[in-house]
Order: sequence, then C-alpha cells, then structure tokens
Amino acid sequence: MNDRPRGRRQAPPPEKTSAEIHLDVRAQSRRWHGLGRLADLSALLNEALAAAIAVAPRKPMPGAELSLLLTDDRRIRIVNRDWRGFDKATNVLSFPAAPPARIAQSPLLGDIVIAYETVVREADAEGKSVADHLRHLAIHGLLHLLGEDHETEAQARRMEALEVAALARLGISDPYAGAELVAVLSPSSTQPA
Repeated sequence: MNDRPRGRRQAPPPEKTSAEIHLDVRAQSRRWHGLGRLADLSALLNEALAAAIAVAPRKPMPGAELSLLLTDDRRIRIVNRDWRGFDKATNVLSFPAAPPARIAQSPLLGDIVIAYETVVREADAEGKSVADHLRHLAIHGLLHLLGEDHETEAQARRMEALEVAALARLGISDPYAGAELVAVLSPSSTQPA
C-alpha cells in the first residue's frame, strides 16, 4: 500500500543531454503543443544543447541544471521589459546563473526563454522549419549561458561560427549564409543587461 496522498504526483526528473547536464523544459503556452508532445520537444532540444556543448570553448559542470521555458510573445515581452528594459517581444532570452569564469564549477547554468509566435514568424520569413529554428535559438541561448556574446563584431563572428558548427552537427545548414553579421550592440541582443 502506498502512503503517499493520491492527489500529489512527483514531477518527472529533468532530462540529461549527452554532456550530462540536466534539462528542465516547461511549456507555458499551449501553442507549443502544436509541434508535438513535450517529451518530443525535450528530445529535440537535448540534441541541440548537446551539439552546442560539443563546440563550446567553455564546458558546463557535469550535472549542471538548465531551465528552458517555451512561452509566447505576450509573456516574453513582459520578461524582456522587466529584465532588459525593452518593451517588445523577442525570440530568445538567456539568463546566466554564473559568470563565464565560474561556469565549469556552477551547478546551475541558468535559464533560457523562447517565444512561440516569434519563432514561427522568423522561421516562415527565413524559409526554414520551426523545429530547426527552435534548435538554433536553443543553441544561441546556451552559448550565452556559457559566456559567449555578440556585443562586438569579433564576438559576433565567433558566436555565429559556434552556432554554425553546432547546427552542422545536427545536419542543419548555415542560417547566416548570405546574411550580414548580427547587428552589433542592437537592442535585440538576447542576453540581459
């Protein structure tokens, strides 16, 4: 007989990527369910994060925790406004839990937030699948958590090269081919100030 109250259920354990980080994925918007079950999205995101870790110069502590929130434009706009001072929706936000010099010793990597409508809109405009664009944004967000940035032209080139290398590991073509370098110091920068 189980003495645990019937109304309580334990949350499923966080998933592990191949680099042994723990990923906790939550879907705050039902719109994400149109892309598949949360378990399928988690598997897709785990592959992307493993590819990013494989190419990243800084590696997280084994077992480090990462939270990824799949939300919508309305909610990400509030986060962007409250934490960065930009009152608009954006595709991805990253909130590092440790400074770059401490990543390898930190049990927490941080949080990534991705907005459904912006992801779909950008994927349609760029002629790519929503799943591929989602993986790209997860890679971009994780690279920010691992200390990468695109505040200067040199940083932007380095970060884009890491993104392209990670995407290539997934069989996804270069999203920057034929495009100009990411705008330096633009208000659409994804890392909070």
